[in-house]
Amino acid sequence: MGEMTSFQLGVVGALFLSVASSVSIVICNKALMSNLGFPFATTLTSWHLMVTYCTLHVALKFNFFENKPIDMKTVMLFGILNGVSIGFLNLSLGFNSIGFYQMTKLAIIPFTVLLETLFLKKQFSKNIKFALFILLIGVGIASITDLQLNFVGTILSLLAIVTTCVGQILTNTIQKRLNISSTQLLYQSAPFQAAILFVTGPVVDQFLTKQNVFAYKYSPIVVGFIVLSCLIAVSVNFSTFLVIGKTSPVTYQVLGHLKTCLVLGFGYTLLHDPFTSRNIIGILVAIVGMGLYSYFCVNETKRKQVGDMAQVKERDTTAPLLSGKNGQVKENNSIV
Repeated sequence: MGEMTSFQLGVVGALFLSVASSVSIVICNKALMSNLGFPFATTLTSWHLMVTYCTLHVALKFNFFENKPIDMKTVMLFGILNGVSIGFLNLSLGFNSIGFYQMTKLAIIPFTVLLETLFLKKQFSKNIKFALFILLIGVGIASITDLQLNFVGTILSLLAIVTTCVGQILTNTIQKRLNISSTQLLYQSAPFQAAILFVTGPVVDQFLTKQNVFAYKYSPIVVGFIVLSCLIAVSVNFSTFLVIGKTSPVTYQVLGHLKTCLVLGFGYTLLHDPFTSRNIIGILVAIVGMGLYSYFCVNETKRKQVGDMAQVKERDTTAPLLSGKNGQVKENNSIV
């Protein structure tokens, strides 16, 4: 019971850290890009990952966590995949309207459900699917304003969806199958993510913005916001791996849409962004969907725990009956 309570507190802490850090970095980056005119999102992400790796390396030296060897090929492919997915998401935003980009992000949840059902044989109840449907409808109402389709943008969006879903599923699967922590996985994969984005980022950014990140004139305030963004990104990257490892890729995406609603609210409150009744209705519907998802997840988890406890008790009750001659209990060498 104590271990279960500790695990639940860890999940709540991871969720809170993810929400707080993600909303903070969105507000910081919006000020950096919109107000200060620094448009190089992909290159900035590579800096985020480099700072994250350096921070974790210092933490390792001070024994804050223990490094665990992982197959180099697995880590390299995983890191490159995550880096490529970020590039595709940025290209999708560059080639599509904001509305279609939001549709791309919404499509990640149902595609993740499909992949986990097909390849990992994971079962999602009708209640969970209904809650996710309500959530997606709400976020769609709140965030999608225009839909402009083009062939290249659609292809890039599909690639972004596939790579993002596979990357997040692997984030969860690798941690559980190799019995490693989120910190260990992030520490070993961050250099590869940073490297692929550091090489491709300036090219992608120049293609999208028609500006060169190395020719940009960096003022002290821009440098200050870049440093702040990189520091917040350490928490964002850490909490992302932590949440996906402790919960699931779908739960992480649900949390991501909560962040979207919070960002819309903070944008209106702090940055005076336009806010309509449609935004309010969409956010309220999304909150209902999130509430239903949380309620159904908690109930299903409790039912599973009760079922597991019943099976344990049943095994304990029947074990003495498996006796040999003279009433001696045989050893049970089977693996459960």
